[in-house]
Amino acid sequence: MAERRNEKLLVVFVGFLLLFNYPLLSIFDRREIWAGFPVLYFYMFFVWLMMILALWIIVRKHKK
Repeated sequence: MAERRNEKLLVVFVGFLLLFNYPLLSIFDRREIWAGFPVLYFYMFFVWLMMILALWIIVRKHKK
C-alpha cells in the first residue's frame, strides 16, 4: 500500500515539476494583466494550489 502511494506522489511531483518548467512558464509570461496582476502570477498560484490539493488527496486516501 505504501509503495502505491509513493508511486503516485512521484508522478505528481514530476508532473508539477514539468508545469513549473520553462516552456509552459513562457506561455503565460505575457504583458497582459488580469485584475491588476500579471497572468504568470495567476498561473503559478493555480498550479501551486492544484499541487497542494493533489498531495492532500493522495495522502488522505492512504491514511485510512
